[in-house]
Amino acid sequence: MITKILPEEKIQKAHKYIEKGNSFVIVSHVSPDGDSLGSSLALYHFLLNYGKDNVSVIVPNEFPSFYNWMPGRKEIIIYEKYTEFADQLIQDADVIFCLDFNEPKRMDKMAPAVLASEGRKVMIDHHLNPADFCRVVISHPEMSSTSEMIFRFISRMAYVELIDKKIAECIYTGMMTDTGSFTYNSNHPEVYSIVGELIKRGIDKDKIYRNVNHVYSECRLRLMGFVLYEKMKVYPEQHAALITLTEEELARFDYQVGDTEGFVNLPLSIDGVHFTVFLREDKEYIKVSLRSVGSFPSNQFAGEYFNGGGHLNASGGEFYGSLQEAIAVFEKGLKEFKPNNSEEMVNRD
Repeated sequence: MITKILPEEKIQKAHKYIEKGNSFVIVSHVSPDGDSLGSSLALYHFLLNYGKDNVSVIVPNEFPSFYNWMPGRKEIIIYEKYTEFADQLIQDADVIFCLDFNEPKRMDKMAPAVLASEGRKVMIDHHLNPADFCRVVISHPEMSSTSEMIFRFISRMAYVELIDKKIAECIYTGMMTDTGSFTYNSNHPEVYSIVGELIKRGIDKDKIYRNVNHVYSECRLRLMGFVLYEKMKVYPEQHAALITLTEEELARFDYQVGDTEGFVNLPLSIDGVHFTVFLREDKEYIKVSLRSVGSFPSNQFAGEYFNGGGHLNASGGEFYGSLQEAIAVFEKGLKEFKPNNSEEMVNRD
């Protein structure tokens, strides 16, 4: 049995929006990942199954090609490509579902249009400290993923029979990718109860894993070798590691969106490394990814030094400055947070 964790009052309010609404828009965060796409497409298919025929999924920018197999992917609207069209959809929406992000800035350039829309907004998310910009906020940071929350959301509305194979594939993709294939944020029995329900709908979880993880290019593998040999620095005393990549280095290996997916996890396979950070140079800022094992709070580190947040063992952030400045901030943080004494850091004020 799956516990009724989501608040009944919020479930019923969101359900009423669905019943009365005619036009729906589902939005997610910038640089969409497996969970944002999985939760968005799962909700998209559910609303269609429910009988709603005016449903759009809009994401701020492009996403990795290894998600192109997902059911409904061709219906996704890329905001930066079709801005005027997307703005009109957002403006006209009766209901806007904000999935897998906790504050407007995570929508990047799409944020003003969403905030200006008079559509009723519903947030379903699993990140800490949700901002107050939605009428209904369903926020549970203890959940493995927003995709898990979508399964619970549909079930609590008593429409579990509408969860078909397409929805199940999307939910599983989000759960799998946001837990590192169930290696972190996934130590609760109900996670696997939900996976069992998804398998009953006919998903091939092994094929989904291959679709996401075994379709990389030769350039990505060569980039990975370069990263491990030349761009990874280990800090033995702090039980930490750092990976950095410049725009020039990415271009050298013909970088495509998604090619560095999972790189931040690589140093964690080193015995004694408990915390790892990946700094990737972008056009406007340094993209920061953080991972940890055990009790070291990568989300606190992200929040204090890189304008970010997330979960205990998986988080992200941004740095506005040079790559060298970002490295200096990381090394300063190591001295203050001390990953080699992480038990104390969990209780840090």
